[in-house]
Amino acid sequence: MEEIINSLSTYGYIILFLYTLGGGMVAIIAAGVLSYAGKMDLHTSIAVAFIANALGDSLLFYISRNNKSQIMPYLRKHKRKLALSHVLMKNYGDKIIFFQKFFYGIKTLIPMGIGMTNYPIIKFNILNFISAFFWAIILGYLSYWAGEPLVGVFDYLSIYPWMTPLMLVSLLGILWYYFKVMTIKRSK
Repeated sequence: MEEIINSLSTYGYIILFLYTLGGGMVAIIAAGVLSYAGKMDLHTSIAVAFIANALGDSLLFYISRNNKSQIMPYLRKHKRKLALSHVLMKNYGDKIIFFQKFFYGIKTLIPMGIGMTNYPIIKFNILNFISAFFWAIILGYLSYWAGEPLVGVFDYLSIYPWMTPLMLVSLLGILWYYFKVMTIKRSK
């Protein structure tokens, strides 16, 4: 465990940047906990996560805006999630650009879904950069403040390693159930 933490503190900012290009909720939380442990700097982690997340969502927006026909074959398996992102955009408007950063699982599809519409590019980028800024600050500081209990959980899991797969399977099951319920086709 100590070896993993040392390698994360060595390459942490690079990993954080690359991981937050495509989402990065887990990475910013891990960076906050590592900052609490003294292995990373919290403010640098927040800045790296902010820049990478904003660039990643803007990139997804531009790719889907300019390459709709090439992207659609990859999104066929996610038609219901894409439809959900369109419904969320229609119901909540600009607010969904902020809140999508906190929804694990559809956060990469929403910028792509918005990019396929006629949503203004400049407006998306402004809202995206503002929301990425608040996303990085909120998750960075919350995970830093929750560092002590999270370090306790990691210590507990190092004593009882069989609990880790059980917790991961439970979390994945909850996420799967959530998306199954949210994307069910409802009859009228």
